[in-house]
Amino acid sequence: MRQLELERPTKIKRKFGMTLREKRIKRVAYLFVLPAVLFFLAMNAYPLVTVLWDSFQYKNLMNKALSGWAGLANYTEVIHNEYFRKALWNTVVWTVLSVAGEYVLGLISAFALNQKIKGRTVFRAIIIVPWVVPIVVAGLTWTWMLTPDYGIINLWLVKLHILDEPVYWLGELDTALLTVVFVNIWRSFPFFTISLLAGLQSVSRDIVEAAAIDGAGVRKRFFYIVLPQLKTVSLTMIFIHVIWTAINFDFIWVMTEGGPLYSSETLPIMIYRYAMQDYNFGNASALASLMLGFMMACFVIYYMMTVKKNRR
Repeated sequence: MRQLELERPTKIKRKFGMTLREKRIKRVAYLFVLPAVLFFLAMNAYPLVTVLWDSFQYKNLMNKALSGWAGLANYTEVIHNEYFRKALWNTVVWTVLSVAGEYVLGLISAFALNQKIKGRTVFRAIIIVPWVVPIVVAGLTWTWMLTPDYGIINLWLVKLHILDEPVYWLGELDTALLTVVFVNIWRSFPFFTISLLAGLQSVSRDIVEAAAIDGAGVRKRFFYIVLPQLKTVSLTMIFIHVIWTAINFDFIWVMTEGGPLYSSETLPIMIYRYAMQDYNFGNASALASLMLGFMMACFVIYYMMTVKKNRR
């Protein structure tokens, strides 16, 4: 008898669909989600659609007479710009070197902080300091430290006889971009450190110790046991930071403004020049759309790799 009473609501639900209570709960859930949806539409979807639409329009505040549908003219003009290839190459160098340096330094420091050493908690707290420093503060501080006249970096290098005379690190064509990359690595590697350190906590010490007993050296234990277990964390962090770094504007603008002679100009700096200096929002939107397409392609590739991996 009791079993029939328990089965009756299920049969009614199958026959008439959701109960009134479930419908009420669903409506309340929609009401809670609605503010987030409206915020997303106002802050993300609308600007994104506007940028895509403007990329196909002639929109130059310095030449109001030129307006209307442009088709692919903005994209063509951007790609054939004399500084586009240089900015594209600088973006690749900036992104690859930054992410590679952050990962390697983060991995080394994570392994060091995972060891049982005295004061480990203090070191773990200190290492996060560069990451919490605002980009503008970090950029200006390093700019002052690297100046040839009174910068402490040049002073130390000269006193240690590493350099014969001070070097204008941010003012030379060959060193400007690499110097900003170095500063970016210094600021961002703690994020990799904390994430990889969390991943190391999940690595079974029993397996590592068993491998050591079987005769596996430090190198083999690292490459065949520890590193494979950090693969998911590593790929996720690298993917996120490739996007963050490629679209980063603040650091380079604060330290070099893309100079000297466009030697450190990246695509985000180029977008800023189009929009805020030339007031050509059509070209700025076109270049931003190209970068958006690249980011979406990266996401699709990463997603397909993840799905393929989970199916195995």
